[in-house]
Amino acid sequence: MEKENIKLSLIVPVYKVEQYLSKCLDSLINQTLNGLEIICVNDWSPDNCLQILREYEKKYSNIVVIDKPKNEGVWKARFDGIKVAKGEYIGFIDADDYIELDYAEKMYKTAKENEFDILVCGFDRVDMETLNVYSREMLKKSGQKIIMENSPEEVISINTALWNKIYRAEILKDMKNLSNPPRVLEDMMFLCLIYLKTKTIGFMPEVLYHYMVRKGSAMNTIKEQEIENIQNAMIEVRRVYEKERPQLLPVIDSMAFLHFGISLMFRISADKTINFKEALQKNRKYLDENFPNWKNCKYLELIYSFKHGANQKVAIMRKIYKFGLFRPFLYVYNFMINKIKIDIKW
Repeated sequence: MEKENIKLSLIVPVYKVEQYLSKCLDSLINQTLNGLEIICVNDWSPDNCLQILREYEKKYSNIVVIDKPKNEGVWKARFDGIKVAKGEYIGFIDADDYIELDYAEKMYKTAKENEFDILVCGFDRVDMETLNVYSREMLKKSGQKIIMENSPEEVISINTALWNKIYRAEILKDMKNLSNPPRVLEDMMFLCLIYLKTKTIGFMPEVLYHYMVRKGSAMNTIKEQEIENIQNAMIEVRRVYEKERPQLLPVIDSMAFLHFGISLMFRISADKTINFKEALQKNRKYLDENFPNWKNCKYLELIYSFKHGANQKVAIMRKIYKFGLFRPFLYVYNFMINKIKIDIKW
């Protein structure tokens, strides 16, 4: 496929997903968009993923397979895909998920016609075993447009997964890298680095992506020895903002509170080998020293959130966190999730 004919490149990092990979690839090769490039990055997967990829590569001329000589993780795999991508826009697909057959066409045409730097679509969160839909998300902003110069705080309410979005290619090809990318919260930090160059963000009014939830995935587990690496990586993200876009530091500090103060602490609380009280104290110190705006940022004030349609749940959580009530909240939160199957989407 000639470079000038490629409209959208979809990058698929592949590792230990042989039983799900064909379904994902079938949803990609049958897309209605002409000018679609599919870049599959085999991250030295020890199963039969490479064999599956090679079979598809032989049959379909728009599939590009990158076979890495060693496992380096999803962060590096995405950068490897970005380097060779030829599309005007670039998107990311997880290899155990699948998309609607008109995903690429609708996403590309909408982004192109409206000159969006980023376009976000709705998605279903689906149980891998039962196929029950847990939730349908990112539809409340349907038809809206975020202009980063005017209302950057609105990105705090956008889900931080990379896969239900497409991006203007030149932004990704020019984005900063991290010296030691984390394994946990990597999507959020990757997206923060994309926001550095972003001017406009749009939203599709429909579900086009199906995110499959697997038990034991990296999203649900964390090791104590990884915490320091995750924290250092976020500090590095903030330093990039200090240098290149300091006006957005309140947004970055708010994101740090949301994802370190709430999400990371929730994951840590699930590991009974970790002293949670001590971890919570260390986390509070980490936020205070490195992301000082989290305590007083107007974006996380309840009054501001109601007036501007910002994330009221995060504003409430900041009060709970500041008043030392986070541990009691976790007991209630875990009960809601495990006993009555209600989850709060932050």
